[in-house]
Amino acid sequence: MISPLAHISQGAKIGENCTIEPFVYIEDNVVIGDNCHIMAHASILSGTRMGKNNRIFHGAVVGGIPQDLKFVGEDTTLEIGDNNTIRENVTMNRGTASKGKTVIGSNNLFMENCHIGHDSVIGSGCIIGNSTKIAGEVVISDFAILSACVLVHQFTHISSYVMIQGGTGITKDVPPYIIAGREPARYCGLNIVGLRRRGFSNEAIKSIRDAYRHIYESNTIVSTAVERIKESGNITPEVEKILHFIEKESERGIIA
Repeated sequence: MISPLAHISQGAKIGENCTIEPFVYIEDNVVIGDNCHIMAHASILSGTRMGKNNRIFHGAVVGGIPQDLKFVGEDTTLEIGDNNTIRENVTMNRGTASKGKTVIGSNNLFMENCHIGHDSVIGSGCIIGNSTKIAGEVVISDFAILSACVLVHQFTHISSYVMIQGGTGITKDVPPYIIAGREPARYCGLNIVGLRRRGFSNEAIKSIRDAYRHIYESNTIVSTAVERIKESGNITPEVEKILHFIEKESERGIIA
């Protein structure tokens, strides 16, 4: 299952039942879990820690050093979960001294030519579209979908169950359950299709819609909208997640 034409350093640890195709390059200080498939011309570089059942397609470079001038060779990692698909020419950088690691969850799809910057944290169940670029220290929560050619500014936070339209630039935080798009990035409604696919009830979706009417359709500042939501008494778990994101998780402020 391992081609003799692959270069695998002696310090790399390869799990059971892995397929490693010709011209794969694997450095020392790499751990690859069971049942992974590494395709031709992919590179798995020092500091990479990979779980089970991952597929790395042709030309991907996983675990490259950060594209950050403050990086001076410190010992950092790229940690990848299970069941991820990493398509052609994807690049993923390991961490810097800032956080020490870049973290990728499980069951994600990273489409062709996307980039994941240093110290970023990507949740599980996400789709990152073709040629989308994620800068350093970005957080993307579970089940977010970023379409093609999205540009995400450093330090931004994209919450869960979000859909980002293709070609959008993200410079502020994106709260949960919504569609974001246009230029500059704006609230474009609820991600209703995504919510229904994930099993959200009509009642839950209605509570989310009611909350965002306060935030985006009432011509008030966000802090006032948050107080109105609290006063309404309709604080479902979904609404609580919205409020927690705005008050506790967002550091850059949410999109308009």
